[in-house]
Formats: sequence, structure tokens, C-alpha cells
Amino acid sequence: MYETNATVIGTVVTDPVKRDLLNGDQVVTFRMASNSRRFDNTTGQWVDNGTLFLTVVCWRRLVDGVDRSLHRGDPVIAHGQLRTHDYRTRDGAERRDVELRASAIGPDLSRCTAQVFRRSEQRADSAPDGAMRNTCAGSNAANHARVGEGPGDSAATVSSTSTRGAEPEPVDA
Repeated sequence: MYETNATVIGTVVTDPVKRDLLNGDQVVTFRMASNSRRFDNTTGQWVDNGTLFLTVVCWRRLVDGVDRSLHRGDPVIAHGQLRTHDYRTRDGAERRDVELRASAIGPDLSRCTAQVFRRSEQRADSAPDGAMRNTCAGSNAANHARVGEGPGDSAATVSSTSTRGAEPEPVDA
């Protein structure tokens, strides 16, 4: 199988969901959006050039950090193996989902600030829940996911996707 590694910059558009699998492993999944915009010289305006929506799947060491840190509306940078998943919906329609099996995820510090708590340094008195929290100026994640605040950025929202019956194979993280 071809392993295509990619780095995607975007916004978390669904709250991460943590699941316990039958074999004892845990997995966290969320959807993210990455917008492409370009400057149109003829109109002098930024125009949308498409949005990539993908499912991000986190295994092993990423589970705790993502579950405690990320929320809908947070700007993120995700890196991992890019794959497609073909499936058929209950009404018989064929669909294709783009999936990123993440090996690293972090806040996009060009659009937010973050306080980092290393796992080895976590103590009950220094970080109540041992989490890294993002603070995004102007973010209103309760109403919509903001893909960006500056020129070339736009907003995107997406409804939650259904979970698939078959679990994806974990990647080494």
C-alpha cells in the first residue's frame, strides 16, 4: 500500500469523540476543514477556492492529548497518513471519505496561543486536568468553526459524521 504523508492546516469542525475499542485500545476522531482561497486581481477580493473536509483519526499517545485539548473551532495543524475510505450509506449512496491517520497534531500558532503542559511535568497543582488549552482571539466555536481570521481565510461548518462499523487499522504513533 502506498503511504502518503500529508500536513493539513485547518480548523476542527466537530468535537473530538473518544471511543474504547473491544481490544482495549482507544481512538479519538474528529472532522477538520481546510480552506483554499486566492486573491482575484480583477475584483480585488479574496475568493473561495474550495474546502477540504477530512476525518482525523488519533491512536496511542495522541488520544489523551487530543481528547483533553482540542474542541470544535480550534485552529490545528495535523500530520499523518492520508487515505480514502469508500463506503455505502444506508440509503445505498456510494461515498468516499478522506481520512488522516494522525502521527502529530498541534495548535496553529499563527491563529491562536497555547500553553503547553508536558506529560512528564503534569501535576495536579500546575494543570488541573493536565491539558493544553488553545486560546483563539475572536473565536466563537459555539456558533461556527472559523477557518481563519486574516486575508485568504474563510469560515466552514460541517455536521457530525456517522461512525463506520469497521475500525481502521492503527498507525504507529
